[in-house]
Amino acid sequence: MSFPILTVTAALPAVGAIVTAAVPAARRTAAKWLALLVSLATLVLAAIVLVRFEPGGDRYQLTESHSWIRDFGVRYELGVDGIGVVLIALTALLIPFVILAGWHDADPQETGSKRWRPTQGFFAMILAVEAMVILSFEATDVFLFYILFEAMLIPMYFLIGGFGDRAHAGSDENAATQRSYAAVKFLLYNLVGGLIMLAAVIGLYVVAGSFSLSEIAEARASGQLDMATNTERLLFLGFFFAFAIKAPLWPLHTWLPNAMGEATAPVAVLITAVVDKVGTFAMLRFCLQLFPEASKWATPVIVVLALISIVYGALLAVGQRDIKRLVAYASISHFGFIILGIFAMTSQGQSGATLYMVNHGISTAALMLVAGFLITRRGSRLIADYGGVQKVAPVLAGTFLIGGLATLSLPGLAPFVSEFLVLVGTYSRYPAAGIVATFGIVLAALYTLVLYQRTMTGPVKPEVSKMPDLKARELAVVAPLIALLLFLGVFPKPVMDIINPAVEHTMSDVQEKDPKPEVEAAK
Repeated sequence: MSFPILTVTAALPAVGAIVTAAVPAARRTAAKWLALLVSLATLVLAAIVLVRFEPGGDRYQLTESHSWIRDFGVRYELGVDGIGVVLIALTALLIPFVILAGWHDADPQETGSKRWRPTQGFFAMILAVEAMVILSFEATDVFLFYILFEAMLIPMYFLIGGFGDRAHAGSDENAATQRSYAAVKFLLYNLVGGLIMLAAVIGLYVVAGSFSLSEIAEARASGQLDMATNTERLLFLGFFFAFAIKAPLWPLHTWLPNAMGEATAPVAVLITAVVDKVGTFAMLRFCLQLFPEASKWATPVIVVLALISIVYGALLAVGQRDIKRLVAYASISHFGFIILGIFAMTSQGQSGATLYMVNHGISTAALMLVAGFLITRRGSRLIADYGGVQKVAPVLAGTFLIGGLATLSLPGLAPFVSEFLVLVGTYSRYPAAGIVATFGIVLAALYTLVLYQRTMTGPVKPEVSKMPDLKARELAVVAPLIALLLFLGVFPKPVMDIINPAVEHTMSDVQEKDPKPEVEAAK
């Protein structure tokens, strides 16, 4: 039996979370270092998985399969394709930066209610989320995926509600109320989606007699499984609804600005750069693979919703006065691009969407974490409270600018490649949708440049005149992310070589081929 590398990669942060939580209260620094070392070890394991994966090999590799709940046909089945393996690598890469950036976010601090922040619990829950997200990217049993999909809500709820942003306008009581509201809204939205998905999971088992992706695929290929049209559409809607909340897609997006606004900057990165990717990943793995005909049936409506997300999210970002809420609405716009690429049903669109998941994770992490460092120094999230920062903290301002330029997909930075592929793939099948989506790029330039202008340029405000520049720990967080944005902006080929074969399988699932270019015959 081969070494279960996928299980170990997910189990390491899970065990690390338990051990970190058990560290004595007086050993807070030890808990931090333990969490960081566990996350780095997980990154090494994720790199081994990436190296062992063969892009031209079987669709699912490094597979594991064990009986779990025998009476219901539930199995502990794992396997990675090109899409899952790059998202595992992204998750493992970002968690050490999240931990480093949040190094002091859970330090004991008396508030108006005399409550203390449990440092060990903060870092333990980050590791727990990492474990469940990685395992969800590996799961090839639908029921196993559902359990993970729901379980990750628990630590995220406490990270949002129990460790909120300290730079909150108003009293401590008001801050606690806002955090609680954001956490409950996050939980309720996702629980409702999960309950509807559970009904669809049960329905799938009744129809297919199995939760295994491989068994369902074999039954379809052999003709043993032929879902009725209405049944397939209902099951698709049950799955898609849950994934659209997680993603999030308009109009199911309203929990995200509250959650990101009230969470600490590292937890906000955990939400939008890591956890939310489970939703878009699941659209590719489960919706398109399990329900290909229903996916094509729903495509026109989903394309329209994605376009609304792109334009609506960008428009609301332009009007924001809160830095973190601006980044949240920008992320809604970006997720619109990802979903548009997935349901364009072209290889360029789906490859671009998958690459966009990776690039959005890196660019949003860079921008949000630098914004978090800025907010911690000033003690305010309001854009109007800043001005002239580049004159007193040039490195902070420079990294903030690069993160912002990546958000607007400037050529030479990683998101440009993925956004270009999404637009090309969409335009080749839906020209009008491709044209509308380009307005999101224009609006992104507007909200990004206006944000930089109002916070970093102009006269130096007295409140920021003594603001320190980035420190060594903060540079260790930001510099690698910026280096990755530059590298993938000029050389995305290593990632694309892994993604493209998996996209070919997905295109085969829905029995779609790329539209042939219309070339006018030479006269």
